[in-house]
Amino acid sequence: MKYTGITLITGANGFIGFELLKELSKDSNLKIRVTDIRDDKIKLFQKPNIEYIRSDIRDEKELSSLVNGVDRIFHVAGICNLTTSYEKLKSINVDAVDKLTKIAVQNSVKAYIHLSSSSVYGTYQGKPFKETDDCNPMDAYGKSKHVGEQIVSEKIKKGLNAIILRPCTVYGPGCNDGAGKVFSRPGKIAGIPGDGKMKLANVRVEDVAGSAIYLSEQEQFFGNIYNISDDSNPSLEEALDLASKMFGSKINKLHIPLSLLKVIARLESPLAKLQGKIPDLEYEAIKYLYNDYYMDNQKLKSTGYQLRYPNFVSSMESMKLI
Repeated sequence: MKYTGITLITGANGFIGFELLKELSKDSNLKIRVTDIRDDKIKLFQKPNIEYIRSDIRDEKELSSLVNGVDRIFHVAGICNLTTSYEKLKSINVDAVDKLTKIAVQNSVKAYIHLSSSSVYGTYQGKPFKETDDCNPMDAYGKSKHVGEQIVSEKIKKGLNAIILRPCTVYGPGCNDGAGKVFSRPGKIAGIPGDGKMKLANVRVEDVAGSAIYLSEQEQFFGNIYNISDDSNPSLEEALDLASKMFGSKINKLHIPLSLLKVIARLESPLAKLQGKIPDLEYEAIKYLYNDYYMDNQKLKSTGYQLRYPNFVSSMESMKLI
């Protein structure tokens, strides 16, 4: 499917949004509109076919202006952490989705690609998460993304050509926040959480962007949900050890009990709040470290999309060269 109108990327200055911009900008004939509250990364792409509009996606009037002339939307913008309360998350991760999808339906947008999260599944239940599994989010962030998905699903019934993507832990060049940052850049690794044996689900940011674009170009995939993850499941200790070797990070091989990490997180939280920051160690994130975390990516692979970085080890080794 070809797009002759404008392709809109929300949250284009962020980690995933900027990767989408980099990938899409390779087509000099594609008209691209990007929006975010900041543009320090976007400024790196001074091309005639890229238009930046600073906007607040909570404002319906600003959204209406943004969608004017648009025939494809990649909705990436959102608050992504496990510390922010649901009340604060709702205006961005829920209400803005409702407004944007409503406008997309009114404007007969050809494709809407929605970036959700594997956090909608909740805790691991002993088998790889599949798109057909029930969602039982266990934190405010997961709940907000789940409600956002439900809004998109309702709009699909009203004619919106939408695809919902559920990436797991996203890492790669340019990642400075979230769980994936330790696998993306040098940094001190203070210890190994728990016994370090829990299995991880990860995906390179290039595959999040690549799969989003690939799926958007074929109508038969509209109306579907896709897990986005690679083919490998390293243990937490293996992944941290590899990160320390690839980036020259200092690592403390001491195993820290998860119960102690919870205490530390509780103590760090008030200080981070005073500083207006999200703590490096989020209390809610520790809940994910008690069990393995597997994602079934067979549905994505059945579409014909080929992962660029299917293996975590070789992916990390390639990042050392960047």
